[in-house]
Amino acid sequence: MSISGFHPLVAEWFAERLGEPTAPQRMGWPLIAQGRDVLISAPTGSGKTLAAFLTAIDGLVREAVGGPLPDETRVLYVSPLKALSTDVHRNLDLPLAGTAEMAARQGAVLHPIRAAIRTGDTPAADRRKLVTRPPHILVTTPESLYLLLTAESSRKALGSVRTLIVDEIHAVAGSKRGSHLALSIERLEQLAGRRLQRIGLSATVSPIEEVARFLSPDADVVNTGHRRVMDLAIEIPDDELGPVASNELWAEIYDRVARMIGEHRTTLVFVNTRRLAERVAHALQQRCGEEAILAHHGSLSLAARQNAERRLKQGELRAVVATASLELGIDIGTVDLVCQLGTPRSIHVALQRVGRSGHAVGATPKGRFFPTTRDELIECGALVAGIRRGSLEKLEIPANALDIL
Repeated sequence: MSISGFHPLVAEWFAERLGEPTAPQRMGWPLIAQGRDVLISAPTGSGKTLAAFLTAIDGLVREAVGGPLPDETRVLYVSPLKALSTDVHRNLDLPLAGTAEMAARQGAVLHPIRAAIRTGDTPAADRRKLVTRPPHILVTTPESLYLLLTAESSRKALGSVRTLIVDEIHAVAGSKRGSHLALSIERLEQLAGRRLQRIGLSATVSPIEEVARFLSPDADVVNTGHRRVMDLAIEIPDDELGPVASNELWAEIYDRVARMIGEHRTTLVFVNTRRLAERVAHALQQRCGEEAILAHHGSLSLAARQNAERRLKQGELRAVVATASLELGIDIGTVDLVCQLGTPRSIHVALQRVGRSGHAVGATPKGRFFPTTRDELIECGALVAGIRRGSLEKLEIPANALDIL
């Protein structure tokens, strides 16, 4: 399906803003347009989110040119991170505002299409608005979806949902969190009283057929592969690695990372704990300047996280030291380099993190791994070798999770 199959306002906005569709978009749109359940697996930065959203937006646009849309939620987007939910909501503004501007330019009438977000960070006043005047597109997290389905007032607002989009499905499918989400999806479908169209998105997932069945027993698979050309290397310290990292070794790592930060416009430094994120950020601030480096992790306030994301995107920061809080596809602008301190512990996590650099169609991600012990050196070597072979760990979906029920 080409972009010409969409409403002229949507097609013209896409062609003017983005040009040609990407592979997951070309392959996914025909199946989505037929109303089929679809799992789209494609590399980071390949346009998966818009592949899922644009058909739903197109349907809303076609209705909105004929008259005002009723105050009811038609599309529900679920993402595993609050920050990712916020980012997707921002990105939704682009096609919605773009089509509205296109309509105004052409003198066409396009009634408003509203999108909103509901996470644990959403203020109480905004939560009340979601009930009194539901948005046409609602962005939320698995945990907030459970709360929405449980409260009587918000349950009513979800009864009109027709399309469900689950992003970064690999991040939840292999855990009890995914089992809990699966139960919420069944509750949602029972509430709606109709079969919901289910669309799943993932950058790295294996076995893809099992994850597709987790999404829906009837899901079609669009798989453009997970392999991208990557610039990867392991940074070996001058001193011999031991069973634990010495203070001298950490000082050498900080010096090397600071030097790399100076050689690139923007850098993400990943660590595995929030405590280490603060410690590394402080050490790099001493070397690069306090205003050049910030930490980003789940224990920080929403304002602090958004400040770090905004300043990095605007080029005011040279680097951010993060945990998994920036692992998924949050829009933080152009990132030139990813440094991983210690081992990322799995191939798919390494792919997600390194993929935050070069996060655009045709760009080359660049990652540097800094082992701090002999064991981490062996594991990092195995991970890099696995990435170059195109290997992925097998995701195991919990079976018979009756405690969740």
